[in-house]
Amino acid sequence: MSDGREEPKTEPIWHFFFQKVSVFSSFSYLCGGIHILRSVKIKEIIDALEQFAPLPLQESYDNAGLQVGLTEVEASGALLCLDVTEEVVREAIEMDCNLIVSHHPLLFRGLKTVGDRTQVERVVRMAIQNDIAIYAAHTNLDNVEDGVNYKIAEKLGLVDVQMINPRKVRVSQGGHERVVQAGTGVMGYLLAPLDSLVFLERVKSAFGVECLMHNELLSRPVESVALCGGAGDFVLDDALRLEADAFLTGEMHYHQYFGHEQELQIAVLGHYQSEQYTTELFRSVIEERNAELPVYISRVVTNPIRYMY
Repeated sequence: MSDGREEPKTEPIWHFFFQKVSVFSSFSYLCGGIHILRSVKIKEIIDALEQFAPLPLQESYDNAGLQVGLTEVEASGALLCLDVTEEVVREAIEMDCNLIVSHHPLLFRGLKTVGDRTQVERVVRMAIQNDIAIYAAHTNLDNVEDGVNYKIAEKLGLVDVQMINPRKVRVSQGGHERVVQAGTGVMGYLLAPLDSLVFLERVKSAFGVECLMHNELLSRPVESVALCGGAGDFVLDDALRLEADAFLTGEMHYHQYFGHEQELQIAVLGHYQSEQYTTELFRSVIEERNAELPVYISRVVTNPIRYMY
């Protein structure tokens, strides 16, 4: 006999399960018409990055790859940056991200101590204390096809982009071998020739730079552009060999500016500025394989250089 009170509603068990699935999951599948989310481990995100930019493509001096942390744990979110600083780690904590993906490795050399003496030591301690993994894709991402230099070319509006000094590299991943093309820098073409001053203004605008270093203005129009992000001045000789109208990079030594007047237009952005869009590349690679994982581009400007106007 009813006492007049409404019977409590019983939720189906599948509904309870669905509510408990982590919102930070990054893979989904259909099962019996129910949309169920599966969690993704940090190692799966790393696998995606290394499938795109295999570690064997990095230069001999480099230390790309896992820097700090464990990879078998579930990823709560990924924070993307150019450099890892204490402020970036704090941002990851605030965003509930237990993975930081950077372009520049935090660890270039081994640490003899892990304390508070240097920024690197402090970052390592903060990451470990907060269970945050740090991964870097550096020169392997520079050298791979569709990598950092292709992103720079895209921002500049270049077409017919080709690698400079392409080479084949055999890589092994997950028990499978494949051949990947790598190169140092790229060369492409503007859709239409530009006056050299207009070209430099386009560069300055596209990358939002505070100042742009360059040699004397070229008297002929600029159409072909060779480029290499970061400290890419070693590609200058290739740009000259290929008879490019312009050479664009992030850093160049003083004496390299000499002797090329009216040979090609040199433009130097700054290291950080030339590679600032690398985070967009990270995001597209990660989201292609892990569409539902929370992925954020860091708001921290890690460029240590300041400019007086």
